[in-house]
Amino acid sequence: MREPASFAQGFSLEATRPGAPEIAALADVLPRGTPVYITVVPTTDPREQIAAAAGLRKAGLEPVVHIAARRIASADDLQYLLTGLRGEADLRRLLVIGGDVESAGPYPDALAVIQKGGLRAAGIEEIGIGGYPEGHPRIPPGRLEASLDEKIAAAIAQGLKVHIASQFSFSPDRILAWLKQLRACGINHPVRIGMAGPTSVPALIRFAKRCGVSASLRGLMSGAAASLIGHVGPDRILAALASADGLGDIAPHYFSFGGIVETARYACDAAAGRHGASRAMAHPN
Repeated sequence: MREPASFAQGFSLEATRPGAPEIAALADVLPRGTPVYITVVPTTDPREQIAAAAGLRKAGLEPVVHIAARRIASADDLQYLLTGLRGEADLRRLLVIGGDVESAGPYPDALAVIQKGGLRAAGIEEIGIGGYPEGHPRIPPGRLEASLDEKIAAAIAQGLKVHIASQFSFSPDRILAWLKQLRACGINHPVRIGMAGPTSVPALIRFAKRCGVSASLRGLMSGAAASLIGHVGPDRILAALASADGLGDIAPHYFSFGGIVETARYACDAAAGRHGASRAMAHPN
């Protein structure tokens, strides 16, 4: 069993299109070196990703850029992005995902980027690979497990360090079962466990349906409140993970549906033992 506040330390966050004002606010809130993952959306321009990563680096934070394989139109486009990220942001870490769209170019999935994208030659030292505690809405469980093994093996063959960054879930039980299954299968790489930062219940429901994690919505609703007023955070998940043994190297990874700065404040409070989450972890029921 971990110390509650110590488990909540070492966290990371996801930000969508962080601009200069948000980055400056994050620098005032977060510890230096905190990993901030920059998500990719359909309208994101590579120059925007490079600028955001450079801004985070200059602010003393650690940028981790999402690479969505199917959104990359050509090998040249990928190299342009990697060269800019390395040159302007000293980027060393990526999160490589497939991207839930039809393939626009030569990379049909994340595995293709890992095998053929020249990541190590571009200065990348570590990649994150997606994990799915509740499964994937379009990929059968057996194929999902095999794909994870293939991507880990390919990354290691390329000389890359590997961590797993999971999709968010509202169910502590599902997360714990998934982690135990990973470890039982011999996958001992660090895992950043996706959880939604404090967000209104209607917003959480909307994002859950969009991201394919509706299976744990019932648990969210029963654990939140009968009313849809106020914000719900991942206190129960933090408590469950802090009180469990044998899970290896794990850390919280917050999705900032309620706002990146607000999520950063919550994460820092939990890590410092100032939040209700930490009090709950100290006395789990």
